[in-house]
Amino acid sequence: VVVFLQFLSYLAACDRLLKQGYEEAQVEEAMEMFQYSEKKAAEFLHLLAQFNDMGFQQNEIKEVLLLCGNQREKALEELVMK
Repeated sequence: VVVFLQFLSYLAACDRLLKQGYEEAQVEEAMEMFQYSEKKAAEFLHLLAQFNDMGFQQNEIKEVLLLCGNQREKALEELVMK
């Protein structure tokens, strides 16, 4: 029963993130990377989109965000220095 409720919670979190316009594959990856923390996944996806719009490469963005723990300023510094 507990596993089923956790799964429903995961699906609801994914649904909320999808409704914000993020791609399904990115949502699933972010949820996995942050041990199903909707808050951390949402921060990651938001920053990923922001940095992507700035012209940075997606694979570099992901790496830097993970290393910097979703800290925007620190991640931006790292991306600019690359």
